[in-house]
This record gives sequence, structure tokens and C-alpha cells, in this order.
Amino acid sequence: MYNTNGKRKYLTESETMDFVRLAKQKNKDVYAFCWMLAETGCRISEALSVNSQSIDFQSGTLIIKCLKKRGKSVYREVPLSEEFLRFMKKWINSKSSSESDLWTWSRMTAYRRVCEVMVEAGLTGDYATPRGLRHGFGVRAIQSGVPLNLVQRWLGHADMKTTAIYASASGPEERQIAARMWLDGKGGAGAVPGAERARRENKTESDEWLESKDSVKNVSDERRATGARTDAAEPPPWTLRSAARLIYCHLLRYWLFCNANFHCFSWTYLASREVSRLRSLLSRTAVFRPFGLIADPVPSDLKLCNRTIVADQHSGRRVGSG
Repeated sequence: MYNTNGKRKYLTESETMDFVRLAKQKNKDVYAFCWMLAETGCRISEALSVNSQSIDFQSGTLIIKCLKKRGKSVYREVPLSEEFLRFMKKWINSKSSSESDLWTWSRMTAYRRVCEVMVEAGLTGDYATPRGLRHGFGVRAIQSGVPLNLVQRWLGHADMKTTAIYASASGPEERQIAARMWLDGKGGAGAVPGAERARRENKTESDEWLESKDSVKNVSDERRATGARTDAAEPPPWTLRSAARLIYCHLLRYWLFCNANFHCFSWTYLASREVSRLRSLLSRTAVFRPFGLIADPVPSDLKLCNRTIVADQHSGRRVGSG
């Protein structure tokens, strides 16, 4: 009952009623043909083979020749509704007596007439075909409680397994059974003691919770909107002192950050580093030593040529003693 994409291939009861209701706006030939397909579930070729003698108005049945039984003359009877019998009787009497066939269309023309009505009824998809009407008839019969053997005979199936496929569609009875376990309690709450009261309590609590959520959201939205209006209406005071304080705070934070992470931004570190570099450079430069600018690093108790070399504390010159 479903195609490879999971879409159903049959028309529901409401869709079939819409199809017949729209076909009524067409001419009587199209209306009678569409109504017969929906009423009997026959195939297009079987409906085109129906003539004025195929309808038994006394027994209220339609005699259809099974065209799929090749080489055999097999007929089946499908019961018709009283309304459809009255319409067909009036329509057949209005036709010429020389016309035995009710429709002289080809199979493609009949298929096109049905599809045109489907489109105008707003039915689109894989089920919007004459075969969808046939499948809808089988599903509707099974869901209405018609025995499976009768449905098999009305549809002209040779095997009961083919008819049993229509039982896989979900019907109203199955929906009513499933409604007993639904949380909202629709349809089955009355069968369980206290279920209706529990449903009402749950509904009340749910409504109260939703109302509280809505009220909190509205209050927060109102406060947010009020705050935005207040901020837009009353800007903070801006003075020279506040601007200077803000600039000072930013500069201080920037200096602390640089001093903690990058020594190259510390002026104290740079000055001490340059002074130490200058001292080391002067100590390594020998050209300044003869002029007494830098003391010789030779120890004071070192004796050269039987003379003790002593560095003058004031001038830094080396003098001999003894």
C-alpha cells in the first residue's frame, strides 16, 4: 500500500468524497464514470466494458467481466448504493436506446478524464490515479468490517494474499485503540478509571506552567525594553576628570602588563642594562688604562721586579713600594 518512498498509494475516504463531489460539476458522462470507479473499485478497462445491461436494478448490483482472466468468461457482482442506482437509471434512460455502451472512450482518454478531476480536486501524488481509487475502495471496505472473502470477490482478486494487503492500512478502529494510550487522553481516557481526572489535572498544570513561562518572559522583555529606553534617554555624565581617570587606568594597566611580560618596556631595566654594558665595555677597553681612567685589575700584592705594585686609591695609578 506504499511506494518505495513510503508514500501511500490509496485515496482516503475524505479524498474520494472530494473527488466525486468535484466530478459532479463535470458533464454526466465524466461524473458517472468517476462515480463508478469510486463506487465499485473496478479497473478502467472493466468500467469501459460496462453497458446498459450490466446494471441489475432489481438486485442493485453491477455485473463486471474480469478482463484479466484471459480466455475465460468470469464475471463478478458488486453491490451498488441506492443513490448511484437512481442516478444511473435516470442517465441511461436519457441516452439513446441504440447506444449499448455507456462510454465510447479509449482507455487513455478515460485515464486523462479521471486525472483531470483529480488535479482540480487538489489531489496530487502517487495516489491521484484511477488505481488509487481502486486501492481506496479496498482499504475502505476492510476498514468498514467487510469480510476479506467478499472484498476479494468484489475486486476480482485470484489470490487472498493480494486482498490481505489492504488490511495493512491504519483505519479508524486502530486509531481508536491507539488513542487509549495517548497522553492527552483523547478517545480512550474514559475507559480507564480516573484517567479523565488525571488528564484534566495534567492539562491544568501544563496550562499554568505555560502561563508562568509566558508571564516571566513578558516581564523580562518589559524590563529589558525599559532598561534600553532608560539608557537611551539618560546617558551617563562625561566630564574631564572622568576622561582623565579612564585614560590613566588604561595606561596603568598597559604598563603593568608590559612590565610583567616584556622587560624591554621597563625603562629601569633598560637603563640598568645600558649602564652595565658601558661598564663592561670600559673595563675591556685597554686604551683607557694608561691614562688612569680605569684601574688595572692586577692584584695589589703582586710583585714585579722585586717591587710591590700598589694601586693608588685616589688616582688609580699603580705605584711601586720597597
